[in-house]
Amino acid sequence: MIGLIRNINFENPEFFLLLLVIPLLIWWQLRRKKRATLTISTISRIDTPFSLRTAIVPFIPWLRVASLVFLIIALARPQLTLREEEVKAEGIDIMMSIDLSTSMLTRDFNPDRISVTKRVAADFVDKRQYDRIGLTVFAEESFTQCPLTTDHRILKNFLSNLQCGLLADGTAIGMGLATAVNRLKDSPATSKVIILLTDGVNNSGYVTPLTAAEIAKEFGIKVYTIGVGSNQNAMGPTSIKRDGTIIFGMTRGRIDEALLKEIASMTGGQYFRAADEASLENIYNQIDRLEKTEIEVSVFRRYSEEFRFFFLIGLFLILLEVLLRFTILRTIP
Repeated sequence: MIGLIRNINFENPEFFLLLLVIPLLIWWQLRRKKRATLTISTISRIDTPFSLRTAIVPFIPWLRVASLVFLIIALARPQLTLREEEVKAEGIDIMMSIDLSTSMLTRDFNPDRISVTKRVAADFVDKRQYDRIGLTVFAEESFTQCPLTTDHRILKNFLSNLQCGLLADGTAIGMGLATAVNRLKDSPATSKVIILLTDGVNNSGYVTPLTAAEIAKEFGIKVYTIGVGSNQNAMGPTSIKRDGTIIFGMTRGRIDEALLKEIASMTGGQYFRAADEASLENIYNQIDRLEKTEIEVSVFRRYSEEFRFFFLIGLFLILLEVLLRFTILRTIP
């Protein structure tokens, strides 16, 4: 109860000055009831039965006083603080660039690489509550799936809808990186980061991976690269029919780790290898710990207006008094 009272704020406290009228109103009510000082003993009321009217009469003047108190409180506009928190803003903009080539359907992860990637990326987004995060995807070409945003609900919705086959098959690592750089280059954030995830070797696109890395370096963008896939043979796509049907067979992935390490080294990032779901989760946790750059403390407050509650009570008490005076307490001249 004490905590609730502490969370109440009054927007117009000057209206509480009207409470000074209350003592005058009480004095006036008591003065009206003043009787002669000469009292004569009587036993006429001893046998009088209980009357609801008699019991209510003494409380009628106080209904008016109480209604006035509640209306004054309503005028002062009480507000309840719904949330008050100190937030350490980290000032980091992050673009995730995810490979959507058909090899991401390989089943060395459960159920496959792309499903685990989407799930782990969504968990990472949940941990970066106050950062702007965006999403680019690539296969033979690249495009922005979601621009930088603090609305993580929308971003996670885009993540959940990612599918291999949205783009022509291929692995344009340079294009995926360049698209992400283009989204971050004009960002005013203190720290700009790209998380590039792929399971293959660059084999398409008109921007080479190292050229894209040079551009990222020029704009002060750090790139963390992740190579996804085990070194074991696994069931994966081997060919695609003309109707788009994917044929699966036993395959072994090939990741250009030397390239991914060079991209990370050039931009001040790190390279990670994810051989299973647990290692991929650990990689995102490491990146989450590495990218903490507190720049300011902000206080966010949200209020709810509570004057209606007090206004309705005051109005109810006035109507109750009027109703009683014209019904149960009605007097005939």
